Amino acid sequence: MTDKTDAASGAPAVRARYPDLAGRTVFITGGGSGIGAALTEAFVLQGARVAFVDIAREASEALVQRLKAETGRTPLFIPCDIRDIAALQGAIAATQAALGDIGVLINNAANDDRHRLEDVTPDYWDDRQAILIRPMFFAIQAVAPQMRRLGGGSVINFGSISWMDGMGGMPAYTTAKSAVQGLTRGLARDLGPDNIRVNVLVPGWVMTERQLKLWVRPESGADIERKQCLKGRVLPHHIADMALFLASDAAAMCSAQDFIVDGGWV
Repeated sequence: MTDKTDAASGAPAVRARYPDLAGRTVFITGGGSGIGAALTEAFVLQGARVAFVDIAREASEALVQRLKAETGRTPLFIPCDIRDIAALQGAIAATQAALGDIGVLINNAANDDRHRLEDVTPDYWDDRQAILIRPMFFAIQAVAPQMRRLGGGSVINFGSISWMDGMGGMPAYTTAKSAVQGLTRGLARDLGPDNIRVNVLVPGWVMTERQLKLWVRPESGADIERKQCLKGRVLPHHIADMALFLASDAAAMCSAQDFIVDGGWV
């Protein structure tokens, strides 16, 4: 079912409505900007109780105020550096105390800074893994008991087409992102008996503000046209739409799978 506007608030258009997401507690890492902001907005528009962590305090607070003004609903923002596992799990506990048991976990936060093989130090390598893969495991560890109490839940781990397409120039990133599949499939097996679904959402080259500022060049359009099957650009709301589906009961029998939203790139 689609809506032109949110009847209660006059909020921006909702492309698909998932009634079971209304009132569900959703926790998002890196939910303050880029794809993360689109995720936060999409779940707020579904009527979910949304909490998110981010290190970008100014952008996150601006998002909270905008969504409050536009929808009448206020997501819970908890400043957090996800490399600090105690702080991350503390934010998850604070979310549970404020909003109830978490039924949807979205491990979105990442950093795709480019780096050369010869420049990588052990400390830099460890820092990339501390951002890109370690928090996913410990966030799942923290929410699993809550999802069990609810009778099930949905975990959405963000992957990347970068390693699938054999992209170079960021080996620590591609290594960590390839590990998301292993983490997901193993935990999908472990948590399946508790009706907890674990999937990977794999974005293509998404035209976020960060990508446009740092990596998209005048010649990039030709590269996108050549590699994508579809002519359009992948935008944050395309990724959020897939996340809504995976979080909802519409995806009740989907687990241990990759869901790629890349315009047909890989």
